[in-house]
Formats: sequence, C-alpha cells, structure tokens
Amino acid sequence: MNRINILFNNKQSNIFSVYFCAGHPTLDSTADTLRALQEGGADLVEIGVPFSDPMADGPTIQSAATRALKNGMTLKTLFAQLKDIRKTIDIPLILMGYLNVFYQYGFENFCRSCRECGIDGAIIPDLPFDVYMKDYKAIADSYGIRIVMLITPETSDERIRLIDEHTDGFIYEVSTNATTGAQNRYSSETIDYFKRIAGMKLKNPTLIGFGISNKATLTAARCYAAGTIVGSKFVKLLETSATPQEAVERLRQDLEK
Repeated sequence: MNRINILFNNKQSNIFSVYFCAGHPTLDSTADTLRALQEGGADLVEIGVPFSDPMADGPTIQSAATRALKNGMTLKTLFAQLKDIRKTIDIPLILMGYLNVFYQYGFENFCRSCRECGIDGAIIPDLPFDVYMKDYKAIADSYGIRIVMLITPETSDERIRLIDEHTDGFIYEVSTNATTGAQNRYSSETIDYFKRIAGMKLKNPTLIGFGISNKATLTAARCYAAGTIVGSKFVKLLETSATPQEAVERLRQDLEK
C-alpha cells in the first residue's frame, strides 16, 4: 500500500505536512532537511521542484525557487539526491512542481523515477483535472504514484466530487485564491469555505495549505481538515537558520505562538 494511504489510514487528524524547495538554501541540503523534518515530527513532506515561473507561489517560495535554480537544482539532480533516501526516511514524500518540468522529463520517466526513489505522490498545481484524467492518470496509477489535486474556494461542488471520485490519497485544500504566503488569521469567508468542504463528507481526507504560520491559523485549519501544510513559513526559516534542525525547531515554536 502507498505510504500516503497508510498514513491517513492510521492517523485521521492533526497531520502535519511541510513543504520546502529542493536546492534551497543550498544545492545539497535536501537529505538533511528531510531528516530534520522527520525527526521533528512531520508526518508528510512535500519537496518542491523549482521552476522559473511558479504561478501559484508567493514571493517567498518564488525567491527560494530562483535561488535553487541558480544553485543548479534540476529534476535529474533531485532524483540523484533521493536515490538512497529510503535508507533513512520512512514518512511519505511528495514532489510538488509545475507540469512543464515533468513534461520535459517525460511523464512516464518521471513516474518511474519516483517509484525507484520511493516517492509516493506528486502535486502539479497547473495540471487541469480533465487533462489529468485523459493523459496522466493511467500512467501515474500504473506506477503507484498518487496525483494530489488542488481545490480552492472557487472550485464547484461538482468538480470537487469528481476529484474525490477519481483520486486516491488526499485532496489539497487551498485556503485562498491568492498565491502562497503566511497569514496571521483566516477570514470568516475562509472559515465558511472550510466548513463547506468538511460538510461534503468526501471519501478522501483533505489537508489545508496556504497561509498557515501561527497557532491561530494552524488551530483553525485543523478543526476542518485531517491536517495542515506549512510552506512559506518554513522556507523563510531555512534561510535564517544555521541548520535544518534549527529551522524545524523554530517552526514548532512559532506555530505554538
């Protein structure tokens, strides 16, 4: 069974997922960051594949991607770094990147490399659901790779039901239509959106991401989903910490404030 499915079968609430960009802050920091996150209690990690035009990302993650690309990070380099990662990392790992990067690599080659490295799934923000169903789902399924789809406050109930029916793992519940970035608290409109999705009783669990940076946003999100995804906050901390371990500890402290 896929590690993502095992995680959600064994834990139904307070799942803690963290995003970081491969190749940031240094080219060779990927494995150290993964170990620090696992040791620090992360249940799931999303590894960002840097791209020159990340349309869903705010300035923090865009800056990290730019730095990673300047450091020399490529998808091929990332897979080389992840070749033996399962000797030390047990938690589910997901690659998050834009379709152009995976398309240029060859999508079947991408899925094959994921399976060889022990990557469990992928998040592709600019992959339309219809295109996923037509051109990508069968390939991903054949390699056991879970493709995680995103929903936003603008996603219709009908589309959400379709996504829920045709995916397996979890659904990425984006808290806002804006780009990624930290927020101090969620608006009443956002809370109403969380309540709407929770009320749909989907078969797949949801993780809420975008804007989680403190105790208020973390607690609010946890009330309406199986867990949360922290991204921009951790990326910033990696830049200003001496080690990934320090960044993880500071993240834990900040999320308790």
